[in-house]
Amino acid sequence: MQELLGLFKLGGFVLPILILAAIVALAIAGNRLWVLRRGRIAPRDLAPRVGELVDAGKVQQAVKVLYENDTPLARMMLVALQSAGQPRDVIKESVEETGRHEVAHLDRYLNFLGSIAGVAPLLGLLGTVFGIMHAFAAIGMVGAGDPKALASGIAEALITTASGLIVAIPSLMFYRYFKGRVDALVLSLEKEALKLVNQIAAGAEK
Repeated sequence: MQELLGLFKLGGFVLPILILAAIVALAIAGNRLWVLRRGRIAPRDLAPRVGELVDAGKVQQAVKVLYENDTPLARMMLVALQSAGQPRDVIKESVEETGRHEVAHLDRYLNFLGSIAGVAPLLGLLGTVFGIMHAFAAIGMVGAGDPKALASGIAEALITTASGLIVAIPSLMFYRYFKGRVDALVLSLEKEALKLVNQIAAGAEK
């Protein structure tokens, strides 16, 4: 514990900022891991079940199922059913508009996570600059013959550089993973919702 406190002190004012950034990044990652589960976004059995009910003419029962499900896919499909009777293009536009709102919810906090990934190395570099400045200040005061006088400045430079990278690398990996996850989920949502749109449009033509 004392060693950790010593490192914390040597890190200067930049290290607490990086620690705070790491905590925020972990919180965002945990939140997105929980939110972006497929079962919470697009349950696999929902679309086939609703499609069967619509084919059987049980539209009200399908609406009830969607209300009870309360997921992004359910909300998009519900808009499609509520727009039944209108031209296909109108139904599709309504579904796409709802989809845009859902995507914004799925993307929540990811830009901030990406910002942490980009800023953390720069904060580490800032700490490095201050550490070197402190080292040169020590040289100016006691000369270059006393290595102990340089130790704190060099330690500050190395600790903040390493800390910045330690925060940035996982943050960037999480950011890329979650962006890919959101893209895959959005494609799945659009695919299933458009199936229902086509199904409703085909039913209206009969």
